[in-house]
Amino acid sequence: MPFLTDPVLPAGSLATSPQPVIATGDGLVLRPWRDTDAPAVHAAFQDPLMHRWHVRAADSIEEVTGWIEEWVTAWSEEKAVQWAVVDEDTDGLRGRVALRGIELGDGVAEVAYWTTPAARGRGVAARATAALSRWALDDIGFHRLELLHATANEASCRVAARTGFALEGTKRSSGLHQDGWHDMHLHARVRGD
Repeated sequence: MPFLTDPVLPAGSLATSPQPVIATGDGLVLRPWRDTDAPAVHAAFQDPLMHRWHVRAADSIEEVTGWIEEWVTAWSEEKAVQWAVVDEDTDGLRGRVALRGIELGDGVAEVAYWTTPAARGRGVAARATAALSRWALDDIGFHRLELLHATANEASCRVAARTGFALEGTKRSSGLHQDGWHDMHLHARVRGD
């Protein structure tokens, strides 16, 4: 049965070219992950705050190396895209920003991020999210980007607000964390916002 609408983004909109490096314009760069990032990612995941808001733990550098291999190959699959957020001058890891749950046909994806302990409170998540959003909405042509976070995670709510993601509502008891079910705020930006 034929569809009555064309896909917002056809298959191959991402994978037919190399994953880009995206500069924030203010000292950060979003770049594809490298195997050499594994020790820094492992160290970031030893932080108790990461355990509070994320559902994964990193038991070893070897395990993280496997994650990075998955993150690198995800570009060609066009279902998720991950970037390392690094200092423009030193290439030191400051965090991660990603598009996940990509649905090219609908032009929709979810933005996700985390920052290293040393980078918190410096606007890293907001700067990386803003740069990723500009690329996804303006350069690639996504129609809608969503951002979900636990309602108790006030820092993530501030990132969403600072980067133009309007609060659309609360998804009750929809995020399972280590300490149980959390209500989740749903924020979104659409092309042209």
